[in-house]
Amino acid sequence: MPPLCPRHLRRAILLPLALAFHPFVTAGDPPLPDTLRPWFTPSAEFANDLGAFPSPMRFENGDEVRTAADWAKRREEILRTWHGLMGEWPPLVTEPVVETLDSVKQENFTRHQVRFLWTPIQKTTGYLFIPDKATTGKHPAVLTVYYEPETAAGMGNEQRDFAYQLAKRGFVTLSIGTSETSASKDYALYWPSIDDATVQPLSMLAYAAANAWHVLASRSEVDPARIGVTGHSYGGKWSMFASCLFEKFACAAWSDPGIVFDTRPSVNYWEPWYLGYHPKPWRARGVPSEANPARGLYPELLKAGRDLHELHALMAPRPFLVSGGSEDPPARWQALNHTIAVNRLLGFENRVAMHNRPDHAPNPESNEILYSFFEHFLKP
Repeated sequence: MPPLCPRHLRRAILLPLALAFHPFVTAGDPPLPDTLRPWFTPSAEFANDLGAFPSPMRFENGDEVRTAADWAKRREEILRTWHGLMGEWPPLVTEPVVETLDSVKQENFTRHQVRFLWTPIQKTTGYLFIPDKATTGKHPAVLTVYYEPETAAGMGNEQRDFAYQLAKRGFVTLSIGTSETSASKDYALYWPSIDDATVQPLSMLAYAAANAWHVLASRSEVDPARIGVTGHSYGGKWSMFASCLFEKFACAAWSDPGIVFDTRPSVNYWEPWYLGYHPKPWRARGVPSEANPARGLYPELLKAGRDLHELHALMAPRPFLVSGGSEDPPARWQALNHTIAVNRLLGFENRVAMHNRPDHAPNPESNEILYSFFEHFLKP
């Protein structure tokens, strides 16, 4: 056997470390299709531009990450730090009991209404789609998250029907949402109670998504190593935190959540149902001001100079797509370039993508790219 070239030798050394992060990481990805290739490269304006974001490849004590082994330690430090700031999760529900409430045959799949525990004490109702061809073998799956489960299941805005559309493409899908708290305008999950939450609500949503991953992974039709997650806007924030904080998601697509802190009204991480939890009565909605300051964890994160690019880096080397709209314009490459740098340290390219549209709402073009992303990275 001829000796490995330096690039391949480096990859041979780094791959076992990358595999420790997720079992679906492979030694050689298939070439990107033409429909996806343009979105994995920043424009010339933002190529190699790291903006003002502090590098996640620097330990809390100031030491620099130089090797993949260093990154494994730094990754654990980031995860430990953010969980410490946001509050520790309760134990995961790793052996879910799933009730089937109703089943409806549609097109080339069956839609099941299901109920299961997504916290240790609270059940949720969602929609599980099983394609007809998924009766044998292991198939890819995608979890979709939103204000309620009906929209992604095809019973709402047609451009946000991710679970329905992916099921038509042969994916097992599960659509979940916060129906009750969205109706009451509390919007999230509060552990152990809304009056005295010990976990920031957005982190608790990520925890619920991790439990939903176990629901999908427990299905005989599903390959646990090929489960992704996606959502739009509120669901974009939810899917971003879920995939970053729970490494068993193989890949993710985040639709215009606002991937870093910003003062745009829709990039509203300061709200008490995201990262600004405080006991009721809650502050008035809106951009923080001197008269209506942010409360809870959010202002502490800003004061400490933290931003969400630290969480993005936890995805490496798992692939993700930012389906950007009005809240995530091309300048977001400044934050994403930090995760590209981590992937390069690990020996991986084409793991971070962003497509941009002018409006917040998804459209047929952005959705086709999102579906192509999951087909490329999750299907054999």
